[in-house]
Amino acid sequence: MYDYSKAFRVDGKVALVSGGARGLGAEIAIALAQVGASVMVTDVLEKEGKEVVAQIKAAGNKAAFLKQDVTSEAQWQETVAATIKQFGGLDILVNNAGIERMQFLTECDTEEFRRILDVNVTGVYLGCKHAITAMRPGGAAGKGGSIVNLSSIAGLIGVTALGAYNASKGAVRIFSKSVAMECAALQYGIRCNSIHPGVVWTDMGKHFVQNFVDLKMMPDFATAEATFKAAHPLGYGAPSDIANAAVYLSSPASRWVTGAELVVDGGYTAA
Repeated sequence: MYDYSKAFRVDGKVALVSGGARGLGAEIAIALAQVGASVMVTDVLEKEGKEVVAQIKAAGNKAAFLKQDVTSEAQWQETVAATIKQFGGLDILVNNAGIERMQFLTECDTEEFRRILDVNVTGVYLGCKHAITAMRPGGAAGKGGSIVNLSSIAGLIGVTALGAYNASKGAVRIFSKSVAMECAALQYGIRCNSIHPGVVWTDMGKHFVQNFVDLKMMPDFATAEATFKAAHPLGYGAPSDIANAAVYLSSPASRWVTGAELVVDGGYTAA
């Protein structure tokens, strides 16, 4: 009989979470540790990242921190190797690191556009490339695994003044499907899926709402906050809502799920 009590556990697995120093990344790292994984937390924010690791360890779980710029291929190689060396393998990759800036298209700085694509798209590509190299048969880890890429509902629908972010998250969505199909075709035993959050009430979520005031599309923060909350039939999400989705896609419960886009948006895109 199938043991459903263990379906969402990842005991003995090793996870790498990029952008894990705060917000959704931190919550995902904490969640994966709670369900049994040893977690390597990476970020450019060293102080905050180490604090997340300390919190995980204080709860009796295993974690470590590495400073990482996800746009650097050399750092991805070093990070994957260090994770395998410290924890004995690599089974789960969560590509969470990302940046956002709102600008009207005609005012958008081209270098800023390129920077957003570099972090949000190239960072995901590099993470997948080097995780797959390690996870596939004959690799340094070699047991297959699960890749979870954080996209956004901005990868599904257009948002005013969010052109660069839209482009990047749309790319993550379709790239994840390509990775899923390639890994399945080559029988690597590696799944790849994307998560598409709506507005989650983190510092980044609040900053997103404030941007509409700063760009004079909303008269004040209270109006903007109420407008976006109303656009989510179930209200704003919490970081735990996204972490639960990441746990599902990382765990045996989703063993037959690959190339999927898991929309976690309180109904925003269903309207």
